[in-house]
Order: sequence, then C-alpha cells, then structure tokens
Amino acid sequence: MANIVSIVGRPNVGKSTLFNRLIEQRKAIMDNESGVTRDRHYGYADWTEKFFTVIDTGGYVVGSEDVFEEAIREQVELAIEESTVVLFMVDTDSGLTELDKEFANVLRRYKKPVLIVANKAETEQRRLTVAEFYELGLESEIFAVSSQTGEGTGELLDAVVSYFHEDGKENPEEGIPRIAIIGRPNVGKSSFLNVLTGTERSIVTDIAGTTRDSIHTHYKAYGKEFILTDTAGLRRKSRIAESIEFYSTLRSLKAIEESDVCVVLIDAGRGLEGQDISIIGHAQRAKKGIVLMVNKWDLVEKDSKTADAWVKSIKERLAPQNDIPIIFASVLTKQRIFQVMEKAMEVFENKTKKISTSKLNEVMQAEIEKHHPPAYRGKYIKIKYMIQLPSASPSFVFFCNHPKYVLEPYKRYLENRLRENFGFTGVSVSLFFREK
Repeated sequence: MANIVSIVGRPNVGKSTLFNRLIEQRKAIMDNESGVTRDRHYGYADWTEKFFTVIDTGGYVVGSEDVFEEAIREQVELAIEESTVVLFMVDTDSGLTELDKEFANVLRRYKKPVLIVANKAETEQRRLTVAEFYELGLESEIFAVSSQTGEGTGELLDAVVSYFHEDGKENPEEGIPRIAIIGRPNVGKSSFLNVLTGTERSIVTDIAGTTRDSIHTHYKAYGKEFILTDTAGLRRKSRIAESIEFYSTLRSLKAIEESDVCVVLIDAGRGLEGQDISIIGHAQRAKKGIVLMVNKWDLVEKDSKTADAWVKSIKERLAPQNDIPIIFASVLTKQRIFQVMEKAMEVFENKTKKISTSKLNEVMQAEIEKHHPPAYRGKYIKIKYMIQLPSASPSFVFFCNHPKYVLEPYKRYLENRLRENFGFTGVSVSLFFREK
C-alpha cells in the first residue's frame, strides 16, 4: 500500500461521505450522529490511472476523556503516520471552530503533506467563506468541495495524485483469501483481531456495539496471506434499536457473504446460545467455511472431561451440520488463538480442494457398493458416475437413473463418505442428482 490518503478532521464534517465517494462504494456508515465512525476503514480508489488506498477515520476531539474519543484519537494518529497525503476536512457550513484549530496543531507534529478540504461548499456563498481556513496556518492548499454531490473533488484528486511517486496497485486484496470474525456482541472479536495483528487495529471496550463497521486487515502467517475482517456483533432483529446498529448488522452480513472462512466466536461463560446457532446458520447458508472458537476458556472451571462434554453438546445442537472444528481458546491469555488461524487456513484449503473425476469415481463407487441406495416404490436406483462442479464451495453431481427417488438419509450417507475420504471438515458440501 504505497500510495495512502487519509481523511481526518473533527466529528461530523463529512469524512465518511467523501470516503464512500472516492472508493465508489457505500462502505462506511454515514449518519448525522457524531462519532459513528470509530475505527480506521480502508478502501481503494484511482484517479488518472494512479491507484491508492483511502483511510476513513473517526472525528478527532482534543482533550476529551470519553473512552471512545480517546481510542478514536489513537486510530486517527495511526492513520496519519502511514499516509502519503493527509486530507484535513473542515466544514464551510459551521465555519472555522476551536476543534479545527486544535487539530491543526496535532497535524503540525507530522511531516506529511496536508490538503485542507472545505466540505459542504454547495453554494457560491459558502465557497466564498473558505478563505477563513487560512487562519489554521498550515500553509496548505484549500479545496472547496461537496462530498455529497462530488463538486470540486476532481481538482482535489489532481492535487492528491501529484504527491505519488508510483502508480500503485489496482486492488491489493484481489485473490487473497478472506476470513471474517463473527459472533454476538462482546464475545471478544476485536480483541482477537488486535492480538493476531499485534496492533490496536480495532477499538476495544466493555461496551456492547463498540465495533460498528466491518474492519479489514491484511494478515500474514505461516507463509500465507489473508484478509481478516472484524465485524459488528450480530443481535436478534428484535433487539436492534437504532439505525446505526441496523447498518452495522448489514455490513456484518455482507462481510460474511464476501468471506471464504468465518471464525465464529462464542462466549464460554454463556455457552452456545440460540443467537450463536443463528449466526452459524448464516455462514452455512452462504456456503462459507466455519471454525468455532470458544473464547474466554480460561474463565471456565474444568477437568479432563470438560472439553469433550462441550464438544458433544455443541455437535448435538448443530446436528446434522456437526462437522465444524471447535477450538477452546482465550484471547486474554493468548491460549490457542494461533491454532484457530491454523485451523482456518486448513478449512480454506478444504473449501478450495478439487478432486479429480477418476479418483472421485473410484472412491465413491466403492462406498456405493458397500451400501446401495434403497429402492423406492419398486424403483431400483443405480448411480452411474459423479463429477465435482467448478464452484466456490465443494459441489458434486451424481448421475443416476432415478434422481428424484434418492432420499435424504442416503444423501447424508454420501456426504459423510465424501467428508471421510476427502477431508471437507468445516466446509459445506452440496450434492446434486441428475438423470443419466
């Protein structure tokens, strides 16, 4: 990520709106409420064949002791440190404020090119007021823009790309496997991400709903590279009380859809609850690989049989979809958290595994010979051959003389034999039956 542009400023000046416009997606949640954006959000943009990374940040408030605003300040400063160019956004509607002046003093500590973006300049009268921002004393160029309509962003981007020393990559994330960290609120998702990356990538507090957007992070380990996505906690629909949480939930569900593997965290202090099963169901319906991480295992009173009892109970509740790896871990003590990632990598390999047609038929015809499909209403069923489809998750077509008479118990038998012989642990396997 050589070319990096961060958008910074006080709360409610339109940073997320500009971010979404530059990356041409509605990726960041936008709302009139102050403090909606908390963590750093990354997206990719281009201008005149120059590719760059854009960072959206939370509103910077100097001197506040609020737990979120203190954490947001840290996130903003991390974004500035890694930037090639900093866009300091101000608001022409409310004019120059003390918060703007205080933040200008923060920017002076960094030796970074700064462009002042005077937002909400939709009218001629507002455009005439941008000169007041020269009082900030940053010796920066000022651009009057409207992030809502896009007016003035072309001139701004011309200035931005002039600071780049290379063309950059069109999409640095293309082709990299994605792992989503999902679960109910307050199960330790953000803490898990932070421990894995060794940085304060996501803001962590004891307050449910701290994470609002989905946070994407590059992660390298064991010679592999992944995109890790921290997501907002998923509640029951009846408990979603505000619009921000509604959009957070949509972002989390989208993160599941875009992922290859989902690491589902559950709280060992509460056990597997109905909402956990619902979340696992979301991932299964989306045909994603799944690893179940029982977090806070260090807080459980246990003996040598406790883990086995938990595994048995979980598998009974998830039946018949019970071929999901379960790892007992603790983010706090770092117990087995890297085993979780090893297992996630293994599940990804299972999900992308391709079986040759000859091997598939050799193995599965032998399994069919051991246990033929039962006749249905006098109809003898003969499975002639099978192939694997070129799909995103393991899918197989079985060609037979009476496909509509193959019953569910026998389909489960075939699926279990596929898992047993070819190792599809943690992955949804789809079977289709066609007439031949």
